Amino acid sequence: MLSQNKIDQLSALPTPFYHYDMGLLEKTINFAKSEANKYGFHLHYAVKANFNQPILNLLAKSGFGADCVSGREVTLAIESGFKARDVVFAGVGKSDVEINTALDLDIFCFNCEGIMEIEVINELAKAKGKTAEIALRINPDVNANTHKYITTGLKENKFGINMWELDAVLDTLKNCHNIKLKGLHFHIGSQITDLTSFKNLATKINKIQEWFFSRQIKVDVINAGGGLGIDYHNPDNEIPNFEEYFKIFNDFLELRPGQEVHFELGRSIVGQCGSLVSRVLYIKNGIKKNFAILDAGMTELIRPMLYQAHHEMTNITSKSIEIEKYDVVGPICESTDCFARDLELPVTNRNDLFIIKSAGAYGEVMASNYNLKTLHPGVYSDTI
Repeated sequence: MLSQNKIDQLSALPTPFYHYDMGLLEKTINFAKSEANKYGFHLHYAVKANFNQPILNLLAKSGFGADCVSGREVTLAIESGFKARDVVFAGVGKSDVEINTALDLDIFCFNCEGIMEIEVINELAKAKGKTAEIALRINPDVNANTHKYITTGLKENKFGINMWELDAVLDTLKNCHNIKLKGLHFHIGSQITDLTSFKNLATKINKIQEWFFSRQIKVDVINAGGGLGIDYHNPDNEIPNFEEYFKIFNDFLELRPGQEVHFELGRSIVGQCGSLVSRVLYIKNGIKKNFAILDAGMTELIRPMLYQAHHEMTNITSKSIEIEKYDVVGPICESTDCFARDLELPVTNRNDLFIIKSAGAYGEVMASNYNLKTLHPGVYSDTI
């Protein structure tokens, strides 16, 4: 619950903008670390979830590694204090320029998604007189039971190496003298709340490990990816279930002596710490619908329009005890520019302030310049 003083401070700022609760972020980081440390697990932060500088600085200071999906993310992570030897470069489409950047920075590992990519990295590493450490991203064909747009671990997805390709991959590695196989990498999707999916992943990893072990191959690192979801419907349940999440892998993964287990967490770390703050521009009352038109729209937070995602939202300035139903919409000339339909709210008026919650991950970083709308700089709780 926001204090009246906090509401007054937010109301004085130009909207729309993102607000970040840095105290909650630090609390989430510390809990994730404490649960992972029980088992000696290694944590990387998925930079794509939110790459705002104060957030990256705090995560680097907290000892996280970085999971990056572009050359610019690799560079930014290291500039933000992440150690190069804790940086992993993933992604299905790494360019030569990006690979060379990562080689020059001596990162920990490339997560490779196909034979051609392995050959390209080998060629570029050879030209620099270097050896590139890689993990094979293997498609385990595990259903994460999440939205089809963010599922990544099924055989029909574009991600990863399929099991039937592994013999050819091993033949390729024999001829790639500037490549060192460091680990096996898995990632089955995002916003996973059914923890059974992770148990299924652990079981599948065991079978895949056995396939490699039968060929006298033991890797140093098992990277189980990320994907742990947050509770968008109950944002006051602020911290995800890291305890059960890590326990599942500890209970069901069958490791070889000396193997490390790595994770790449994004949404579960930063999702609940961020909110989008927006002001009501107009109210349009109709026969069948009432519309509350905000100054934020799909250009500031596209998840509801792209994934049919739910975000809790509240009018924090209305004093009315009467309730009306509103379609809460943005100002963009697209019918899909709608945050919620038939949402019960206190009677809402022009200039009322809305908080759209659980927007710390894949919110501000996915904002666009469409319509040249202005998104004001993020505001952090330790500065206001």
